[in-house]
Amino acid sequence: MTNAAGAASVSILVVDDEDAIRNALARFLVKRGYQVRTAKTGEEALAQLKDGGASLMLLDVRMPGMSGMDVVPEALHLTPDLAIVMLSGVTDATSAAICMQRGAMDYLTKPIELTDLAGAIERALRRRDTLLQERHISSWLKEELEHRARELERERRKLEQLSVATLEALINALEAKDRYLSGHSARVAAFAATVAQQIGMSDDEIEQVRMAGRLHDLGKIGVRESVLNKEGPLTPEEYEHVKEHVVIGSQILAPLSHLGPIVAFVRGHHEHFDGSGYPDRLQGEDIPLGARIICAAEIYDALTTARPYQPMMTPEQAAERMQRLAGSVVDPQVLDAIAAAVTKRQTLVFLDEDASAGH
Repeated sequence: MTNAAGAASVSILVVDDEDAIRNALARFLVKRGYQVRTAKTGEEALAQLKDGGASLMLLDVRMPGMSGMDVVPEALHLTPDLAIVMLSGVTDATSAAICMQRGAMDYLTKPIELTDLAGAIERALRRRDTLLQERHISSWLKEELEHRARELERERRKLEQLSVATLEALINALEAKDRYLSGHSARVAAFAATVAQQIGMSDDEIEQVRMAGRLHDLGKIGVRESVLNKEGPLTPEEYEHVKEHVVIGSQILAPLSHLGPIVAFVRGHHEHFDGSGYPDRLQGEDIPLGARIICAAEIYDALTTARPYQPMMTPEQAAERMQRLAGSVVDPQVLDAIAAAVTKRQTLVFLDEDASAGH
């Protein structure tokens, strides 16, 4: 049974076109501590629900104008948590059953026994409370699951960032052993990203190219130091050994599924446009675009960086020299993007110089 304090918080709407029945039901419910409102018609009942809602509605099946059957779905649309108990004549049992199908919780047959009415109200309110609790639990579980999913996603991203940061640290350690290679991967990554942007790749694709540039020489960790640091030309056996670094790098990266196409970019950055490269002798557009860009960016970096066997070229000289490789080693489209990027860079340098001179 609902106690007095509980009943006081429950609002009941009594809907019946017969004044005597409506008023008698209202008096009985007020004595039991409920907040009670009344309505003569279905239309009036819906208007009251729009104004203030209710916890439960006692609804006559047969009324002039809008019948109880029509009121039920409209009332539940206005107040989804509403518990509805139908009041029907003996001959209205079928109509009452239809109301139950439409969302009513129970029905009583007139003349109504007050003890039966009290029990029906209690049952309907308990069921309403259960449905509200289930809805609340369902909503809470959904929020918890979403929260947990967000936390897992954050943890996953942290682990991904940590794994890439660890690999970058290995590359830095590797490059630190050779003063000519120091900063090589960072420069290749930055220039490759510039070229990718010039070509018109999306932000996500540009970032993939940048990351591949950063990781492209990771496989050199598997190359013998005696070969890696050798001065002078390599023997054929040593050259074959060095060529393994693209496969080793892609194998190291392969378990990191979040890297996606980056693994293929690393594997393919020594493929040549004419098919003469390694390790898979891919040709033309069969070579991933990211790999083609890194291939060109690595050559550009070699030309614009001081080496013991050649003087450092200017960006313009390097871009011009690389034109000799168009269609053989380097993708002509990528070379066009490099030329445009170098020209744009030179224009920005002039603008900076002009701005400095004006101050």
